Amino acid sequence: MKVIFACVHNAGRSQMAAAFYNALTGSSEGVSAGTEPGERVHPEVASVMKEVGIDLSEAKPQKLTEELANSADMLITMGCGEACPYVPGLKREDWPLEDPKGKPLEHVRVIRDEVKARVESLIAKNQDKPKEAL
Repeated sequence: MKVIFACVHNAGRSQMAAAFYNALTGSSEGVSAGTEPGERVHPEVASVMKEVGIDLSEAKPQKLTEELANSADMLITMGCGEACPYVPGLKREDWPLEDPKGKPLEHVRVIRDEVKARVESLIAKNQDKPKEAL
């Protein structure tokens, strides 16, 4: 199942979510994108992800396009609201997660752990569903 995780700058929440999704599923079907991509992943995000064995040093923010959204089975939004594209028939969820940008590492760790828990829940609830049921 291809899932796009989208936030505004594609430099924090969505990068963590896609990285956890790919690590936990053993695939590369988790993609992160943003409506207004930043220049790089936030350093505090890269730091707390490295603590759990995930290297985001090479990750690059990318634009969430309609074409990219059309290639997915599901779109998870995290704070981009109405700026995220609407794709008819694409299952969509919104995760109200705090933006980690500029936060102390202790706080970014809490956000990281919430992102991981949400990704684990998403994987568990979609594990046995046929693609058409998504």
